[in-house]
Amino acid sequence: MIRHFLTLLDMSGTELLGLIERGIALKALRKAGRVYEPLKNRVLAMVFEKSSTRTRVSFEAAMAEFGGHPIFLSPRDSQLGRGELIEDTARVLSRMVDAIMVRTYEHEKIERLADFATVPVINGLTDLHHPCQLLADMQTFHERRGSIRGKTVAWIGDGNNMCHSYIHAAKQYDFVLRIAAPQGYDPEPDVLAQGGRVELSRDPMRAAAGAELVVTDVWASMGQEEETRARREAFTAFQVNEDVMAQAKPDALFMHCLPAHRGEEVSADVLESRQSVVWDEAGNRLHAQKALLEFLLVGVPGNYTE
Repeated sequence: MIRHFLTLLDMSGTELLGLIERGIALKALRKAGRVYEPLKNRVLAMVFEKSSTRTRVSFEAAMAEFGGHPIFLSPRDSQLGRGELIEDTARVLSRMVDAIMVRTYEHEKIERLADFATVPVINGLTDLHHPCQLLADMQTFHERRGSIRGKTVAWIGDGNNMCHSYIHAAKQYDFVLRIAAPQGYDPEPDVLAQGGRVELSRDPMRAAAGAELVVTDVWASMGQEEETRARREAFTAFQVNEDVMAQAKPDALFMHCLPAHRGEEVSADVLESRQSVVWDEAGNRLHAQKALLEFLLVGVPGNYTE
Protein backbone atom coordinates (compact mmCIF):
# COMPACT_ATOMS: atom_id res chain seq x y z
CA MET A 1 0.00 0.00 0.00
CA ILE A 2 1.27 3.48 -0.89
CA ARG A 3 1.90 5.65 2.15
CA HIS A 4 2.00 9.44 1.94
CA PHE A 5 3.41 11.83 4.55
CA LEU A 6 1.37 15.04 4.38
CA THR A 7 0.96 15.55 8.14
CA LEU A 8 2.08 13.74 11.28
CA LEU A 9 -1.39 12.23 11.45
CA ASP A 10 -0.54 10.06 8.44
CA MET A 11 1.50 7.82 10.76
CA SER A 12 0.79 6.18 14.07
CA GLY A 13 2.51 7.26 17.25
CA THR A 14 4.44 3.98 17.24
CA GLU A 15 5.66 4.58 13.68
CA LEU A 16 6.74 8.12 14.53
CA LEU A 17 8.70 6.91 17.55
CA GLY A 18 10.31 4.33 15.28
CA LEU A 19 11.40 7.10 12.92
CA ILE A 20 13.15 8.88 15.81
CA GLU A 21 15.07 5.73 16.72
CA ARG A 22 15.88 5.03 13.09
CA GLY A 23 17.07 8.59 12.47
CA ILE A 24 19.43 8.33 15.43
CA ALA A 25 20.73 4.97 14.16
CA LEU A 26 21.28 6.31 10.64
CA LYS A 27 23.09 9.33 12.08
CA ALA A 28 25.46 7.03 13.97
CA LEU A 29 25.97 4.94 10.84
CA ARG A 30 26.97 8.04 8.87
CA LYS A 31 29.31 9.22 11.63
CA ALA A 32 31.02 5.84 11.58
CA GLY A 33 31.62 6.25 7.84
CA ARG A 34 29.50 3.26 6.92
CA VAL A 35 28.03 3.14 3.41
CA TYR A 36 24.37 2.20 3.38
CA GLU A 37 22.48 2.52 0.10
CA PRO A 38 18.94 1.16 0.43
CA LEU A 39 17.67 3.53 -2.29
CA LYS A 40 20.23 2.70 -4.96
CA ASN A 41 18.80 3.59 -8.38
CA ARG A 42 15.69 5.11 -6.77
CA VAL A 43 14.65 8.63 -7.83
CA LEU A 44 13.05 11.41 -5.78
CA ALA A 45 11.33 14.30 -7.58
CA MET A 46 11.56 17.47 -5.50
CA VAL A 47 8.97 20.07 -6.52
CA PHE A 48 9.69 23.51 -5.07
CA GLU A 49 7.32 26.45 -5.38
CA LYS A 50 8.87 28.05 -2.27
CA SER A 51 12.56 28.77 -1.82
CA SER A 52 14.52 26.59 0.57
CA THR A 53 17.91 25.88 2.09
CA ARG A 54 17.45 23.14 4.71
CA THR A 55 14.66 21.22 2.98
CA ARG A 56 16.38 21.09 -0.40
CA VAL A 57 19.87 20.28 0.87
CA SER A 58 18.68 17.68 3.39
CA PHE A 59 16.57 15.77 0.87
CA GLU A 60 19.23 15.96 -1.85
CA ALA A 61 21.93 14.79 0.55
CA ALA A 62 19.69 12.04 1.89
CA MET A 63 19.07 10.61 -1.55
CA ALA A 64 22.74 10.91 -2.53
CA GLU A 65 23.93 9.16 0.64
CA PHE A 66 21.31 6.42 0.18
CA GLY A 67 22.57 5.74 -3.35
CA GLY A 68 19.57 7.34 -5.03
CA HIS A 69 19.12 10.39 -7.20
CA PRO A 70 17.18 13.61 -6.50
CA ILE A 71 15.67 15.77 -9.25
CA PHE A 72 15.01 19.43 -8.39
CA LEU A 73 12.03 21.05 -10.10
CA SER A 74 11.17 24.71 -9.66
CA PRO A 75 8.22 26.43 -11.40
CA ARG A 76 10.71 27.53 -14.06
CA ASP A 77 11.83 23.95 -14.62
CA SER A 78 8.46 22.24 -14.99
CA GLN A 79 5.13 22.63 -16.71
CA LEU A 80 3.53 23.45 -13.36
CA GLY A 81 4.88 26.94 -13.85
CA ARG A 82 2.97 27.14 -17.14
CA GLY A 83 -0.35 26.01 -15.74
CA GLU A 84 -0.29 22.22 -15.99
CA LEU A 85 -2.80 20.70 -13.59
CA ILE A 86 -1.29 19.28 -10.41
CA GLU A 87 -3.28 16.10 -11.06
CA ASP A 88 -1.59 15.66 -14.44
CA THR A 89 1.84 16.32 -12.95
CA ALA A 90 1.18 13.68 -10.29
CA ARG A 91 0.29 11.04 -12.87
CA VAL A 92 3.26 11.81 -15.07
CA LEU A 93 5.85 11.92 -12.28
CA SER A 94 4.48 8.71 -10.77
CA ARG A 95 5.49 6.89 -13.93
CA MET A 96 9.08 8.14 -13.77
CA VAL A 97 10.13 8.48 -10.14
CA ASP A 98 9.82 6.52 -6.90
CA ALA A 99 8.63 9.35 -4.63
CA ILE A 100 7.65 13.01 -4.82
CA MET A 101 8.53 15.69 -2.27
CA VAL A 102 6.63 18.98 -2.58
CA ARG A 103 7.25 22.39 -0.99
CA THR A 104 4.41 24.71 -1.86
CA TYR A 105 1.88 27.23 -0.55
CA GLU A 106 -1.63 25.77 -0.51
CA HIS A 107 -1.96 22.53 1.44
CA GLU A 108 -4.89 21.60 -0.78
CA LYS A 109 -2.46 21.41 -3.70
CA ILE A 110 -0.35 18.67 -2.11
CA GLU A 111 -3.50 16.77 -1.12
CA ARG A 112 -4.65 16.81 -4.75
CA LEU A 113 -1.24 15.62 -5.89
CA ALA A 114 -1.33 12.74 -3.39
CA ASP A 115 -4.82 11.77 -4.55
CA PHE A 116 -3.54 11.20 -8.07
CA ALA A 117 0.02 9.98 -7.39
CA THR A 118 0.83 6.28 -7.36
CA VAL A 119 4.09 6.80 -5.45
CA PRO A 120 4.63 8.24 -1.94
CA VAL A 121 4.17 12.01 -1.63
CA ILE A 122 6.06 13.89 1.10
CA ASN A 123 5.13 17.31 2.44
CA GLY A 124 8.30 19.41 2.42
CA LEU A 125 6.23 22.38 3.69
CA THR A 126 2.87 23.96 2.96
CA ASP A 127 1.18 26.99 4.45
CA LEU A 128 -0.71 24.65 6.77
CA HIS A 129 1.84 22.06 7.93
CA HIS A 130 5.58 21.32 8.13
CA PRO A 131 5.77 17.70 9.37
CA CYS A 132 9.33 16.95 8.21
CA GLN A 133 10.65 19.67 10.51
CA LEU A 134 8.85 18.05 13.45
CA LEU A 135 10.62 14.76 12.78
CA ALA A 136 13.92 16.58 13.20
CA ASP A 137 12.70 18.49 16.27
CA MET A 138 11.52 15.34 18.02
CA GLN A 139 14.75 13.52 17.22
CA THR A 140 16.78 16.44 18.59
CA PHE A 141 14.83 16.51 21.85
CA HIS A 142 15.13 12.74 22.24
CA GLU A 143 18.90 12.87 21.74
CA ARG A 144 19.29 15.55 24.42
CA ARG A 145 16.60 14.72 26.97
CA GLY A 146 15.10 11.33 26.18
CA SER A 147 11.41 10.73 25.53
CA ILE A 148 9.25 13.84 25.16
CA ARG A 149 6.19 11.94 26.37
CA GLY A 150 4.53 13.76 29.25
CA LYS A 151 6.79 16.80 28.91
CA THR A 152 5.63 20.40 28.43
CA VAL A 153 6.42 22.34 25.26
CA ALA A 154 5.85 26.07 24.85
CA TRP A 155 5.12 27.44 21.38
CA ILE A 156 5.47 31.23 21.38
CA GLY A 157 4.45 33.29 18.36
CA ASP A 158 2.39 32.80 15.24
CA GLY A 159 -0.19 30.03 14.96
CA ASN A 160 1.35 29.07 11.63
CA ASN A 161 2.28 25.85 9.81
CA MET A 162 4.97 24.99 12.36
CA CYS A 163 2.54 25.57 15.19
CA HIS A 164 0.01 23.33 13.45
CA SER A 165 2.54 20.53 13.17
CA TYR A 166 3.39 20.96 16.86
CA ILE A 167 -0.31 20.55 17.62
CA HIS A 168 -0.26 17.22 15.77
CA ALA A 169 2.99 16.28 17.47
CA ALA A 170 1.48 16.89 20.91
CA LYS A 171 -1.10 14.23 20.10
CA GLN A 172 1.19 11.76 18.37
CA TYR A 173 4.13 12.02 20.80
CA ASP A 174 1.91 12.60 23.85
CA PHE A 175 3.17 15.86 25.36
CA VAL A 176 1.50 19.03 26.65
CA LEU A 177 1.63 21.98 24.25
CA ARG A 178 1.12 25.52 25.50
CA ILE A 179 0.62 28.06 22.70
CA ALA A 180 1.04 31.79 23.32
CA ALA A 181 -0.09 33.81 20.32
CA PRO A 182 -1.37 37.38 19.84
CA GLN A 183 -5.06 37.95 19.26
CA GLY A 184 -5.84 37.32 15.61
CA TYR A 185 -2.91 34.95 15.04
CA ASP A 186 -4.26 31.77 16.58
CA PRO A 187 -3.85 28.36 14.95
CA GLU A 188 -6.64 27.21 12.64
CA PRO A 189 -9.61 25.93 14.72
CA ASP A 190 -9.83 22.73 12.67
CA VAL A 191 -6.19 21.94 13.43
CA LEU A 192 -6.60 22.78 17.12
CA ALA A 193 -9.43 20.28 17.25
CA GLN A 194 -7.07 17.59 15.97
CA GLY A 195 -4.59 18.07 18.80
CA GLY A 196 -4.17 16.42 22.16
CA ARG A 197 -3.33 18.34 25.33
CA VAL A 198 -3.13 21.84 23.88
CA GLU A 199 -3.54 25.09 25.84
CA LEU A 200 -3.92 28.49 24.17
CA SER A 201 -3.14 31.83 25.86
CA ARG A 202 -1.88 35.38 25.22
CA ASP A 203 0.92 35.19 27.81
CA PRO A 204 4.40 33.98 26.75
CA MET A 205 5.59 33.86 30.35
CA ARG A 206 2.71 31.62 31.36
CA ALA A 207 3.26 29.36 28.37
CA ALA A 208 6.98 28.98 29.15
CA ALA A 209 6.53 28.34 32.88
CA GLY A 210 8.08 24.97 33.72
CA ALA A 211 8.46 23.98 30.06
CA GLU A 212 11.15 21.54 28.95
CA LEU A 213 11.17 22.92 25.42
CA VAL A 214 10.52 26.44 24.08
CA VAL A 215 9.93 26.89 20.34
CA THR A 216 9.28 29.84 18.05
CA ASP A 217 9.32 30.81 14.38
CA VAL A 218 9.56 33.97 12.29
CA TRP A 219 6.79 36.51 12.65
CA ALA A 220 6.25 36.84 8.89
CA SER A 221 6.66 33.72 6.76
CA MET A 222 7.15 33.49 3.00
CA GLY A 223 4.17 35.04 1.26
CA GLN A 224 3.42 37.36 4.20
CA GLU A 225 5.97 40.05 3.44
CA GLU A 226 3.27 42.72 3.01
CA GLU A 227 2.14 42.04 6.58
CA THR A 228 5.61 42.45 8.10
CA ARG A 229 5.05 45.84 9.74
CA ALA A 230 1.68 44.91 11.26
CA ARG A 231 3.05 41.61 12.46
CA ARG A 232 6.03 43.22 14.16
CA GLU A 233 3.68 45.44 16.12
CA ALA A 234 1.42 42.53 17.06
CA PHE A 235 4.26 40.22 18.10
CA THR A 236 6.50 42.65 20.02
CA ALA A 237 5.61 41.10 23.38
CA PHE A 238 6.13 37.57 22.03
CA GLN A 239 9.89 37.56 21.58
CA VAL A 240 11.68 34.59 23.13
CA ASN A 241 14.39 36.23 25.24
CA GLU A 242 16.24 35.50 28.47
CA ASP A 243 13.24 36.57 30.57
CA VAL A 244 11.00 34.06 28.80
CA MET A 245 13.58 31.26 29.00
CA ALA A 246 13.99 31.99 32.72
CA GLN A 247 10.39 30.87 33.22
CA ALA A 248 11.15 27.46 31.72
CA LYS A 249 13.01 24.69 33.50
CA PRO A 250 16.74 25.35 33.99
CA ASP A 251 17.68 22.66 31.48
CA ALA A 252 14.98 23.60 28.96
CA LEU A 253 15.93 23.52 25.29
CA PHE A 254 15.25 26.20 22.69
CA MET A 255 14.36 25.36 19.09
CA HIS A 256 13.70 27.34 15.91
CA CYS A 257 13.25 25.83 12.44
CA LEU A 258 15.35 28.65 10.91
CA PRO A 259 16.05 31.00 9.28
CA ALA A 260 15.91 33.17 12.40
CA HIS A 261 15.61 36.94 12.67
CA ARG A 262 17.74 37.86 15.66
CA GLY A 263 16.14 40.65 17.65
CA GLU A 264 12.63 39.84 16.42
CA GLU A 265 11.08 36.49 17.35
CA VAL A 266 14.20 35.48 19.31
CA SER A 267 16.94 37.49 20.96
CA ALA A 268 20.50 36.88 19.80
CA ASP A 269 21.61 35.77 23.26
CA VAL A 270 18.97 33.01 23.39
CA LEU A 271 19.69 31.82 19.85
CA GLU A 272 23.40 31.54 20.68
CA SER A 273 22.89 30.22 24.23
CA ARG A 274 23.79 26.82 25.63
CA GLN A 275 20.06 26.01 25.73
CA SER A 276 19.75 26.53 21.99
CA VAL A 277 19.94 23.38 19.87
CA VAL A 278 18.96 24.98 16.58
CA TRP A 279 22.07 23.81 14.70
CA ASP A 280 21.61 20.18 15.74
CA GLU A 281 17.93 20.59 14.95
CA ALA A 282 18.77 21.77 11.42
CA GLY A 283 21.32 19.00 10.92
CA ASN A 284 18.84 16.37 12.01
CA ARG A 285 16.65 17.22 9.03
CA LEU A 286 19.03 14.99 7.05
CA HIS A 287 18.83 11.99 9.38
CA ALA A 288 15.11 12.22 10.13
CA GLN A 289 14.29 12.44 6.44
CA LYS A 290 16.56 9.53 5.61
CA ALA A 291 14.53 7.49 8.10
CA LEU A 292 11.32 8.72 6.47
CA LEU A 293 12.48 7.91 2.94
CA GLU A 294 13.60 4.46 4.00
CA PHE A 295 10.27 3.85 5.71
CA LEU A 296 8.19 4.94 2.72
CA LEU A 297 10.27 3.24 0.03
CA VAL A 298 11.81 0.20 1.70
CA GLY A 299 9.77 -0.73 4.72
CA VAL A 300 9.61 -0.46 8.47
CA PRO A 301 12.46 1.27 10.32
CA GLY A 302 15.20 -0.91 11.65
CA ASN A 303 15.70 -3.33 8.74
CA TYR A 304 19.39 -2.48 8.36
CA THR A 305 21.65 -5.54 8.56
CA GLU A 306 25.42 -5.80 8.72
